[in-house]
Amino acid sequence: MYLKKINPYSIAKQHSRMKMHILERVNALFDPGTFVEYYPADEEQNKTGYDGVITGYGNIFGQRIYFYGQDFTCMGGTFGYQHSQQMIAIIEEAIRQKKPIVAIYDGGGARIQEGAASVAGCGELFRMNALASGYIPQISIIAGTCAGGAVYSPGLTDFVFTIDSISNMFVTGAKVINEVQGTDYLIEELGGASIHSSVSGVAHFRMPNERSCYAEVRRLIDLLPPCYSEDRSYRTARYKAKDLSDIMTFIPEDPEECYDVVPVIEEILDDDSFIEIHKEFARNIVVGFGKLGGLTVGIVASQTLHKNGSIDVDAADKAARFVQYCDCYNIPIITLADSTGFVMEAEQEYKGLIRHGAKMIQAYANATTIRLTVILRKAYGGPYIFMGCKQLGADKHYVWPKAQVAVMKAEGAVAVISNNQLSQLEGVEKEAFLAKQLEEYRKAYMNSDMVLKRNFVDMEIKPERTREILYQDLIRLAGKPMEQRLQKKHPNSPM
Repeated sequence: MYLKKINPYSIAKQHSRMKMHILERVNALFDPGTFVEYYPADEEQNKTGYDGVITGYGNIFGQRIYFYGQDFTCMGGTFGYQHSQQMIAIIEEAIRQKKPIVAIYDGGGARIQEGAASVAGCGELFRMNALASGYIPQISIIAGTCAGGAVYSPGLTDFVFTIDSISNMFVTGAKVINEVQGTDYLIEELGGASIHSSVSGVAHFRMPNERSCYAEVRRLIDLLPPCYSEDRSYRTARYKAKDLSDIMTFIPEDPEECYDVVPVIEEILDDDSFIEIHKEFARNIVVGFGKLGGLTVGIVASQTLHKNGSIDVDAADKAARFVQYCDCYNIPIITLADSTGFVMEAEQEYKGLIRHGAKMIQAYANATTIRLTVILRKAYGGPYIFMGCKQLGADKHYVWPKAQVAVMKAEGAVAVISNNQLSQLEGVEKEAFLAKQLEEYRKAYMNSDMVLKRNFVDMEIKPERTREILYQDLIRLAGKPMEQRLQKKHPNSPM
């Protein structure tokens, strides 16, 4: 096996690029002494010898995880046909064993000297990534360059980790783009870690260095079920009561004032269990995993610090994909809603806010996992629906006291309802009439009375009892029968 024959010079070459060698990466990722280098294909048939990729399996917190990782010191980690076949073989083995797979990408793309063979190998790898999707978790670490068509392999996986200063992902390199367009992009500006974590949304995590990256991958793996068929009570622990009497101190009394929803999430979940996904992308919505009474749950929450928690194209995409992932693995979804509507910009309409918003609706409506929703302060118009409402199939839908459920803000509603009267008034008289109409509208409609009376939501709950009630729901609904659905291959998602 290659790892037993490491050339010290190859390690030094990686260190000169401020990167860890594949051997060091394996040791940082897996529990000590557990990694077994393993090539499912018969080594006797591998006439090309070592081809720049390590495959095998090891333990992360005692759980078996399959692995492949590119070695940049061997032909620049480029994709050759044999190289891709070894990756494919280990993914197939992970599928058979129903275990997660982690991949490290550090290479220059398809191997040019192999011609069409390297491209064909990439295509076969993509198909295997697609087949594994929704069956076993797939995690990609970009620990160097991932270029050309090869970027679509990590792009097909569930979670992509990037690392400051060393990660670069791009379909077309900066040199080619600059020559064609007459620009002067630097490689970091085109495909660096920060670009993909905050602008393109390709990366789910951006880490400051390799060591912290592998530690966070281990932490994420510990939260995820190993395959789609794992029971919902994955790694359960005894429920521990928490004092949530101060939870409202995180939320301003003024419903128009913004606040950070992450401390609210952390109060509801088990201590130190929350991992935020896509933290720097579409920051007006928060998604992530955590544990509630030892049960792994997915969280979707409005983030009023950014765009007042309103939904835009990127936020809808981010939430839809996360909800879909949770549903693949029967991870219960807890939604915390506090949003006044959509981002009202012409640019959003041009980008297809209708189409992207429809993805979010379909993700929630098609989900069969447990879905629990709490309206913290506000749910106006579309976001009432989009944020996991009962009408889309939520198992339980709650409101906190003083929560407002309405079609839109009072100012917009009154402007429409009283348009004729307002158009006939001027000055002080107009201002007085408007103030009176706003007060009456807020009193009549800016509350949760109607949705409670008509059972559009299930119950008003005290904030300090939120954790306890959600846990009870998780336990009670754990064995709920699968909902009857129309027989069909799959829905036609508004891609």
